[in-house]
Amino acid sequence: MITLQEMHTKKEMKQFVMFPFSLYKNNAYWVPPIIKDEINNFDKTKNPVFEHADARFFVAIKNKKIVGRIAAIINNYEVQKQQLKKMRFGWFDVIDDIEVTKVLIEKVKEIGYKNNLEFIEGPVGFNNLDKTGVLIEGFDHIGTMITWYNHPYYKEHLEQLGFTKEKEYLENKFKFSAVDIPYYSRISSLIKRRYNLTALDFTKTKDILPYVEEMFSVFSASYSKLSTFVPISDAQIAYFKKKYISFINPEYIKFVIDKDKKLIAFAIVMPSFSKALQKANGKLFPFGIFHLLKAKKKSKDVIFYLIGVHPSYQNKGVTAIIFEQYAKTFKPLKIENCIRTPELEDNDAIRKIWENFNPITHKRRRTYKLTL
Repeated sequence: MITLQEMHTKKEMKQFVMFPFSLYKNNAYWVPPIIKDEINNFDKTKNPVFEHADARFFVAIKNKKIVGRIAAIINNYEVQKQQLKKMRFGWFDVIDDIEVTKVLIEKVKEIGYKNNLEFIEGPVGFNNLDKTGVLIEGFDHIGTMITWYNHPYYKEHLEQLGFTKEKEYLENKFKFSAVDIPYYSRISSLIKRRYNLTALDFTKTKDILPYVEEMFSVFSASYSKLSTFVPISDAQIAYFKKKYISFINPEYIKFVIDKDKKLIAFAIVMPSFSKALQKANGKLFPFGIFHLLKAKKKSKDVIFYLIGVHPSYQNKGVTAIIFEQYAKTFKPLKIENCIRTPELEDNDAIRKIWENFNPITHKRRRTYKLTL
């Protein structure tokens, strides 16, 4: 018999967070989160996303053991302001038992019906800055700290329960050696002169912080036309600033400003923390923090987390300025692999940015939809 339990207390939320640690034990490709950070992410008193979102957290229990988990999410901004009657689900993990998945999904459906929503989509997080999608290809590639990993049967479970493909995301990577540095240097100089633009590099985090709000303004302008876009609130920006900016190497953040010193483009790259997080196994102390700090300084792989160009400067070669700056930064560090976060399959603008680097699609992921 499979029963469902809603998780509320801190102790219960820790159990919710810990389930994948047993599900993926000894898996060479799963990257564990930091347990404390994950619990805080679900804490309504700490994560400002709950100003605009509601979430309930459930686990499935069989033979007195947790065998699955799911978060049922309603983004109220999306539902009320954008009139998108969507029930979200995320943080979905399950053993290979279709009946367990069915029980979890039935609960999400029930919540959707009660709130007069029209369809379910998942797995997705609270908004655009969260993880998204079921992995459908690339199970033999290590995950990243900003993507979910899952077993191959997740796709089959959802399809057996009537879900159909909603959106597909590609994950690509390329060798840093594929970047033609002299070419980007020439183009960058030309674009800077033509549009009177200046590149900003940083060595100290404190110098980046004054630009973060403006960066999100460019982010919103760049991505607002995408079908997945949900605006990010000021409180969420402050939370992001506190959680991530201080942890990213300042030299890995690049901005471009115009003649009036207004930000018109940005890029955020992270060192790959995947292997360090595997060694930390969910805990910063006593030794996890050292693995992460070592990766911050010495990782030869980097993750392109966010890149945005204001619409008024798109298709004008501005990304050449950003790539030239990264070339200068990465070359002395002997960076080897550049890995991109999931990008919508139909995002032609993003694809054009990367096409000169001979990227390889090494993973695909998908969100699934079910009409209520």
